[in-house]
Amino acid sequence: MTPLPPQPAQPHRIAALAREVLRIEAAAVAALAERIGDDFERAVEIILQRRGRVIVTGIGKSGHIARKLAATLASTGTPAYFVHAAEAAHGDLGMITPEDVVIALSNSGSSEEVLTIVPLVKRQGARLISMTGRLDSPLAREADVHLDAAVAEEACPLNLAPTASTTAALALGDALAVALLDARGFGADDFARSHPGGALGRRLLTHVEDVMRDADAVPVVPPDAPLSAALLAMSRGGMGMTVIAAPGAAPQGIFTDGDLRRALERGVDVRSASLTDVMTRNPRTISPAALAVEAAAMMERLRISQLLVVDAQGELAGALTTHDLMLAKVI
Repeated sequence: MTPLPPQPAQPHRIAALAREVLRIEAAAVAALAERIGDDFERAVEIILQRRGRVIVTGIGKSGHIARKLAATLASTGTPAYFVHAAEAAHGDLGMITPEDVVIALSNSGSSEEVLTIVPLVKRQGARLISMTGRLDSPLAREADVHLDAAVAEEACPLNLAPTASTTAALALGDALAVALLDARGFGADDFARSHPGGALGRRLLTHVEDVMRDADAVPVVPPDAPLSAALLAMSRGGMGMTVIAAPGAAPQGIFTDGDLRRALERGVDVRSASLTDVMTRNPRTISPAALAVEAAAMMERLRISQLLVVDAQGELAGALTTHDLMLAKVI
């Protein structure tokens, strides 16, 4: 096919057309909300009641949306995979078992490749949920449950290219996935387990004990130590702070490089000053079992760079710095 020659750019027309596309697609999605009802609830119940997996199928642009829906379901607690409708008719139907649910997407509801496999899906004993733009389509009539994804018009100026219809199907699929997520009680930890390789997994699965420095690596001086000893401990520890605590006791305070700067600004003589006069009393602490993102949020809120970690008895278990959180890619 020979491409049409480019037409002179018309900036105002381009912007107006883009706004119209977004308006049409937004209206198409908004209209779906008014049609959510018994059929949608039945679709959720069917999926929850089956012990198998959800197989999502389609062809063309609907196939692309079906693939995305399968991925969203799988990552939100509903085991699912995509089967191309044409490939299903050439052997891939063997993946489907009687305990499965098939979700078939077709805007017209008349896609030959999808309709070809419908009798075989039903013969297998699998349940069929259709998502089409036509209530009276062959696919809708054959389904156990039909989800109405009809749109008033496509966003394409020719009203031909799948645009608003694919957006509507995408949004309706997301609504189905989220409803199932909620019904299953799928939480943040579950979500993180399906995303261990990305930043989200690190943020949700990393705990303070995974990134903190153990107590043995944290500089500690007793309350009666001179300020000079605290400075030496802080320098050797490389954390920009030292903990003030008696052996086997809860931390009484923390002395940071910020405390040192503030002391010098007040004219404190570091050779004679008492450590208890310049330390920060009752320092903020966190549990080793807390999520690392909680520690990051606390440090950001309080504008501190170091945080002490204490066990259930209140004794020092370790400490961490913003640098430790950055190395762990939590922040």
